[in-house]
Amino acid sequence: MADAIYHLADAAAWPEATASGQYHGTAFDRQDGFIHFSSESEVRASAAKHRAGRSDVVLVAVDPTLLGAALKWEPARGGVLFPHLYGPLDLSAVLWALPLPLGPDGVHQFPETVAP
Repeated sequence: MADAIYHLADAAAWPEATASGQYHGTAFDRQDGFIHFSSESEVRASAAKHRAGRSDVVLVAVDPTLLGAALKWEPARGGVLFPHLYGPLDLSAVLWALPLPLGPDGVHQFPETVAP
């Protein structure tokens, strides 16, 4: 398996995704036409930039090898390549999904399995 990629899902939308077996992304994802993912080295910065102060976030780890041609690595911030999924996420590719709580300092507390 390749290294996991990560998505910051809205907690309110996640139960519907698990019931249907597919996730269609956040409102921002749907507006952009793809589901935004981050590599392990970028996910903390993405959370700080796009979900700062939000406690209603689910961190979703996905096996990118199961996403096929719909997954594209494209330049974003400063030319850094980010994974974008053009289509719904089939939950069979999800390795795990966990709430992403805020610590006392207001910063998201990532699981130990996600390197700093």
